[in-house]
Amino acid sequence: MALDDDIRVLSRVELFADMTQEQLRLLAFGAENMRLSAGRDLYREGHFADSAFLVVSGAVDLYREQDGARVTLRRVPEGSILGEFALISETRRVTGAMAATDCDLIRLNRKLFRRILEEYPETAAALHRRISARFQAMVAEIEKLEAAFSKDG
Repeated sequence: MALDDDIRVLSRVELFADMTQEQLRLLAFGAENMRLSAGRDLYREGHFADSAFLVVSGAVDLYREQDGARVTLRRVPEGSILGEFALISETRRVTGAMAATDCDLIRLNRKLFRRILEEYPETAAALHRRISARFQAMVAEIEKLEAAFSKDG
C-alpha cells in the first residue's frame, strides 16, 4: 500500500483518534505492510510482543492452546487492531493469532510509537485518557458479571 493509504487506514483506528496527520504520517512511515495467507500464524500465545497489528483486509482468529488443540476465542474483522498494549509496554501475547482468511496487515512497532508519544506529550495525555476510559468500562463490565455469578440461585 502507498503511504497515504496507510495513513487513511490508521486514521480510522480509535486508538489513534487524537493523532494529527503529521503523527499518523510518522507512524505510517515506520509501519510494515504484511500479507498473510489463510491458516498462517501471525503470532503465538505466550510469545514476546513488541508490536501491534492492524487488520487492513480479511479476518484473524484469536485462539488459545488447550490440551494440544487450538480453541478459537473470536474472529477479528477488518479494521481491528491486535496487541495494542504491546505498543505501550513490554508484554507477552495472551492469545495466538492466525489468519482466518487471506489478510493484509500493518505491523506497528513499539519503539516508533513510544518515540511519537515522547515527542508529542499532548498526544500521550490524550491516549492515557482514552485507555483509562476503556479500562473503567471493562471494570464496570466485570463487576456486572461478578454480580450475576455471585447470586445464590
